[in-house]
Amino acid sequence: MFLAIRELRFARGRFALMGAVVALIAILVVLLSGLSVGLANDGVSGLQRLKVSSFAFQENVSKDSAFSRSVVGQDALDTWADQEGVAAAAPFGNTLVNARTDRGVEIDLALFGVENDSFLDPAVAFGSPEVAEGQVVISSTAAEEGIETGDTIVLEPSGAELEVVGVLEDQHTFGHVDVGYLPLRSWQEARAGVREGDVVPDRVYEEFTAVGIQLEDGADVDHAAVDEAAGTTSLTLEESFGASPGYTAETSTLQLIQWFLYAISALVVGAFFTVLTIQRRQEIAVLRALGASTRYLLRDSLFQSIILLVISAAIGIGIGLTAGAAIASTPMPFALEAGPIIGATVLLLVLGLVGAAIAVVRITRVDPLTALGGSR
Repeated sequence: MFLAIRELRFARGRFALMGAVVALIAILVVLLSGLSVGLANDGVSGLQRLKVSSFAFQENVSKDSAFSRSVVGQDALDTWADQEGVAAAAPFGNTLVNARTDRGVEIDLALFGVENDSFLDPAVAFGSPEVAEGQVVISSTAAEEGIETGDTIVLEPSGAELEVVGVLEDQHTFGHVDVGYLPLRSWQEARAGVREGDVVPDRVYEEFTAVGIQLEDGADVDHAAVDEAAGTTSLTLEESFGASPGYTAETSTLQLIQWFLYAISALVVGAFFTVLTIQRRQEIAVLRALGASTRYLLRDSLFQSIILLVISAAIGIGIGLTAGAAIASTPMPFALEAGPIIGATVLLLVLGLVGAAIAVVRITRVDPLTALGGSR
């Protein structure tokens, strides 16, 4: 590796330029990763924290808007609850509403209707652990908007009132809207727009959005067969994320940008090393004439590539994490998580190394006599 290190020292300016480009790509990788995780959390963190294996929606419902269009009843719930391998099944309601508090704070809420003491009922971090009808617990992000326990939330346009009695510990959002948990009966009235004193039809209390299903450990349930018996369409928890407003479009767009960034990084690094290899053609020819093997030259060049990529990526990631920490303190949906950043960095290094390896393959085709201007 003597030659690779000597050349890194000798051509500092050239390698600094290459390293700067790789570092900038690494910064973009970190920021895009943080934005992807932040948007995903802001879109489906409320669903992620539900202890469900899957949801059973209305039969043949559009999967990209299941939470807003699905309506199921008690028969579907009973059918799923009676299946072998199903540990528990519970009704789940979901609707988006506009609201304001009695102190004039305006807020949009995703109301999750659940039965008290069911496995869908969340743990309350602050306030009353018991939520009665006409009461609601809100996510911590909603509390950051200025809503406090004891406030009264007025739903529009029905004018129905919900008393805030608790706050959840973590972020709970759905479709970039803060979540509020309330008893299923109160949710059914809010969904139907029931006003105080209204005569409520029985069907209002017989309908909800989906059946939340919790499977036993290791259970293998034939979802298609149960769907046919229950008249439902079931989606795993991860599949149900696509029914959150904007989730699929946002994540697919960011993933496309990331993949283009990875491809660009491989091409850029490959182009740099292609130019470098052409410039080193005579030096390589001398080494070949002196008896250096192809394996030695390839190993030397790839080692040089690894040093450049690792150092540059480390610098870029450090800058990206610093910038990301500053962004995370703003209202922008941004979250730094080790897993996605490590995966993106490894992929960046691998693709960069692939680009460099393709470039240095030219070394194996260098003829010493031709490169040195000789003739046969």
